[in-house]
Amino acid sequence: MNAVLFATTVLIWGTTWIAITLQVGPVPVVVSVFYRFATAGGLFLLGLALTGRLRLPDRRHRPWILAQALCLFSLNFICFYAAAAYIPSGLASVVFSLATLFNAFNARLFYGDRVTGRVMLASALGVLGLVFLFGPEMSLDAAGQTLRGVALAGLGTLFFSLGNMVSRRNSAAGLGTVAANAWGMACGAVILLAVILASGTPMVPPPDATYLGAMLYLAIFGSIIAFTTYLLLVARVGSSRAAYATVLFPIVALAISTVFEGYDWSWISGAGLLLALLGNAVMFVRLPSGRLRGPAESCAK
Repeated sequence: MNAVLFATTVLIWGTTWIAITLQVGPVPVVVSVFYRFATAGGLFLLGLALTGRLRLPDRRHRPWILAQALCLFSLNFICFYAAAAYIPSGLASVVFSLATLFNAFNARLFYGDRVTGRVMLASALGVLGLVFLFGPEMSLDAAGQTLRGVALAGLGTLFFSLGNMVSRRNSAAGLGTVAANAWGMACGAVILLAVILASGTPMVPPPDATYLGAMLYLAIFGSIIAFTTYLLLVARVGSSRAAYATVLFPIVALAISTVFEGYDWSWISGAGLLLALLGNAVMFVRLPSGRLRGPAESCAK
């Protein structure tokens, strides 16, 4: 089951870049993100209503749902899309791949989990692999712009990691992942709308069927399904191991680019792929002696 959740998350998030590129045009980025989560949240809540499972969360859960909305369904996306104005997507992917380390240290800070050697080694291999893969994209002239973009991407990764911690708290408190995501995405859409109104960003309507199709893919697959499978994985195997998906979905994107866009692999990018896959093996393959496996990993089934 864990393998299915992980593979689903990686494969879907590895293909969302296609839908995002199809949205490039007259619609401002923050408006596109609002459309995505307004659609996802609305469909999620409608599905719960139709199946008789729609319930208002208890008052004690509401601040945490708002925190999840801020971290996972609004502020992190604003940071990453803002970073895209300053740095290429490859460098942003390398920064985002640090989510495994962010999660390890935040789990230590908030839950007292031990930061294991397995996590540190796997993260190092994964990040180094992505550096090899995206090296050609990472040579920029404007140092100030690069620093600003990296800082924004790092802040987005921090928000993503904090959202993982909040989701873990919500699961432990008995708030189901589906309900938390449904209400969180709806709240995220409200937050994004407030940002749009406060900034005076024009609400450009979806221009064509291609944009609408991409938006529906991002809302249904990229948001409803992938966020649910990912956060279920966080609850089942721990935030550090689940976050290794952030290393692998750029590789899925490159694989698709190889088929449809003729991406040219070199020996350096091939070495990067092998390093990232080796990191995946270090993170998930069980050792007979049980060494390098922390308490969170050893109890996950």
